[in-house]
Amino acid sequence: MPGPIVVVEDAADKQWAEAAGTAVTAQEYVRSPERFGGRGQRVVNLSGDYSYLDFGYYCSLLAEARRQKPIPNVATIATLSRKAVYALELPEINAALRRDIEKLPAPPRSAFTLTLSFGQALDGRFAGFARVAFDRFRCPLLRAEVVKDERWQVKTLKPLAPSALSPEEFEAFLQALGRYTRADWRERRRKTATPRYSLAVLWNPAEALPPSSARTIKKFQSVGASIGLEVVPIERKDFLRLAEYDALFIRETTAIDNHTYRFAKKAEVEGMPVLDDPMSILRCTNKVFLAELLQANKLPAPKTLILDRSQVLQAEELLGFPLVLKIPDGSFSRGVFKATDRAELVRIARDLFKRSDVILAQEFMYTEFDWRVGALNRQPLFVSQYMMADKHWQIVKHEADGKHDEGRFKTFAVDQAPKQVVEIAMKAANLIGDGLYGVDLKQNDRGVFVIEINDNPNMDRGVEDAVLKDELYALVLREFLRRIEAR
Repeated sequence: MPGPIVVVEDAADKQWAEAAGTAVTAQEYVRSPERFGGRGQRVVNLSGDYSYLDFGYYCSLLAEARRQKPIPNVATIATLSRKAVYALELPEINAALRRDIEKLPAPPRSAFTLTLSFGQALDGRFAGFARVAFDRFRCPLLRAEVVKDERWQVKTLKPLAPSALSPEEFEAFLQALGRYTRADWRERRRKTATPRYSLAVLWNPAEALPPSSARTIKKFQSVGASIGLEVVPIERKDFLRLAEYDALFIRETTAIDNHTYRFAKKAEVEGMPVLDDPMSILRCTNKVFLAELLQANKLPAPKTLILDRSQVLQAEELLGFPLVLKIPDGSFSRGVFKATDRAELVRIARDLFKRSDVILAQEFMYTEFDWRVGALNRQPLFVSQYMMADKHWQIVKHEADGKHDEGRFKTFAVDQAPKQVVEIAMKAANLIGDGLYGVDLKQNDRGVFVIEINDNPNMDRGVEDAVLKDELYALVLREFLRRIEAR
């Protein structure tokens, strides 16, 4: 993708700005859409004066009209123009400020100002504050006036022009600009279709059982390039840069209490299409919710009890042995245990209650394999069988040393899979939403039963793509394109 357009105050500023991208004045950018109208291109608006209907304001406004990505965007400009508006964000920013001050061996004694360049503070002691401020107000240069009434707090927060910086501040600003542009914009290595949009793929290279492996993410990249979508892997550390992309695809195991949910919420706030969305994560990661949802909608599922500490022995009375005990938010067979007698029931339950006030007990259904139906935008995407791990009752066997063993698999064309399996799976997935889901089911002589609904199902080379091949990835990526265009 082409490097950024850097908008500066006057022609003399082009000399230092050219190291970061294509340097233009605000007037040139506004008056020359044929020269500076590349769709999807980033625009760093350093014009400084963002007053309503001034050239600086128009630069960001027209960048959005040209389907480019300005920093700051018009919403940020409007927010920063009135303290009554940006004050709504100050409590979190002030909390970060106080955390930094509490760490200082010699805290300030009077009011002071801080200059922030692309999320970095000239005074390095306030790095945490600078990151949070940049996350809330994505503006290249900000100056914060800090005062102390009862507690330290930001009195004013204003955009700043490079010309207003001291020589020392200007040098720090140039370094921050260089780091920011080098990190965000990379030259493409191969000749492919010019990307119209960019898709961030959140993953964790160190995750033992990720929803998609590194080689699968590379497949998403190659297929994306062929249809004009730039697929960019990002990690937890890239949270502050999320808004630079057009959409977010989460390929890391989700949980409400970790960064994956914060990424989803951030994407939603930014108006970005995201799979999966925060509501889907909330619903799918909690098995208590799913149990109630399936029961309320009369979908077939193993008999399930929701237990607190006083109800443990009811599981024995109502389900018999063996039975399965689960924590509400386990994944990849973690937090799922089989009890074969009362002693095991009591011991396992005692351990699980250390992690959750409520647990689930479920009738035990042994099958040689589990069905998994992938669903996207209320349509079936793939159907796979996951065999049980060798000499085990689950598809993944977790060892005490952290290692794991997985069973074999077989993938079917959707129209070749049992019709009842697909129909029940889609009814279950549609209760959650229109995202990307994986519905796990068991089938025996009594029928087909929904085990759970996953919000970010496995999608790996050689497994779920065994039938559709590259088309599986293209279907997912085209859905992102559709959502981006619809936005």
